[in-house]
Amino acid sequence: MVERSPEKVNEEIQSGALFIDVREAEEVKEVALQNMKVLILCTGNSCRSQMAHGFLQSFDKSITVCSAGTQASGKLNEKAVKAMAEAGIDISTHTSDSVDKYIGEEWDYVITVCGGANEACPAFIGKVKHRLHIGFDDPSHAVGTDDFIWSEFIRVRNEIKDGFYKFYLEQIKSQR
Repeated sequence: MVERSPEKVNEEIQSGALFIDVREAEEVKEVALQNMKVLILCTGNSCRSQMAHGFLQSFDKSITVCSAGTQASGKLNEKAVKAMAEAGIDISTHTSDSVDKYIGEEWDYVITVCGGANEACPAFIGKVKHRLHIGFDDPSHAVGTDDFIWSEFIRVRNEIKDGFYKFYLEQIKSQR
């Protein structure tokens, strides 16, 4: 940082040079926000992390959103795909990826979405600015009638939408 005397700062303000510095700083901030990267992490990367990925990307197309699992299943949960389609979001082309794919990258946020106390949340050892946890029950473990199981997918889908919209408003949009 260049140190300036009060007289020099006044001169720059009057000449408009300081305004240019501020404008350039805003442009740099905007580029950084446009290049924001969010990784959503779970165990299987087939259900909750995929739904969160779909919702967060739908809120802001300029964010790079990826999802991964520590034990990626290699396929998406069909009920999760259907539940998201009912919400108007197509995640059918997403892939279930291993977290190893993303270890070498830098992330603004890594968010774990695992649920209750009986489930261990995965850790991410890569370079991360902010680590967050927004936990949800795993609807793929629901047992009961078909109607009950489906209602669990819808309940968790709606909780994920609300939780990630709150994250988006408070952590991302507020910075813009």
